[in-house]
Amino acid sequence: MKSRRLFWSIVEKLEDLIDQGICPAGSRLPAERELAQTYNVSRPTIREAIIALEVRERVEVKTGSGVYVIAQKNPQHTVKPISAFELTQARALIEGEAAALAASTISDDEVTALKKALSDMASPALADEADQRFHHIISQATHNHAVQLSVENLWELRRSTPEIVAAYNDVCSQGIDQRIKEHTEIFNAIASNDTAAARKAMHSHFNRLINALFDASEARELEEVKRKTDKTRGLYSISHLSK
Repeated sequence: MKSRRLFWSIVEKLEDLIDQGICPAGSRLPAERELAQTYNVSRPTIREAIIALEVRERVEVKTGSGVYVIAQKNPQHTVKPISAFELTQARALIEGEAAALAASTISDDEVTALKKALSDMASPALADEADQRFHHIISQATHNHAVQLSVENLWELRRSTPEIVAAYNDVCSQGIDQRIKEHTEIFNAIASNDTAAARKAMHSHFNRLINALFDASEARELEEVKRKTDKTRGLYSISHLSK
């Protein structure tokens, strides 16, 4: 399974057309069939891309008329940045419910794919990709496109926001055994069709991650305080006067 869903590449291409003014606010996007031919993808993929653009408030779908570009109310450069803590809390809420739903809807083939992703997480070379694949299989196993889109949006922030990438890199490279243990508990609950256990296991995973993020943040702040204190101590030290 691709780590990045195909429709996201279409979203980015259409957003580029909008941002470059090729498709200005008020203009109508080409018809679904034409877009599918232009980008050599299926019409369902185009529909998913349009839904994503709606969620991002880039277009408006007018029944019987078409898809129209809308002016951005809040340009990206004025939007308050999302912190790693906010993202992780949102992931816990949404992916926790996704796990619970998947526990009641997952197919045998999806269980097999989920087990393969879990196995691949034991390999350092595959761990990060397998982790992402694991979570995406769960969202797909809900068989709910809105849930899938919500999870993908959160992962897109996880991948594309430098501050969040740095914060996650600080903690995800540590505690590999614990990481696998938590995902194993999630897998076992979903494979057993235990919705409550699936939700609890996913929440426990993210709770540990949030605490790890706080620990890493605290360590960085303490190191910065120590650095500034050492600098100030050197500035006012009089020990050299006794030499």
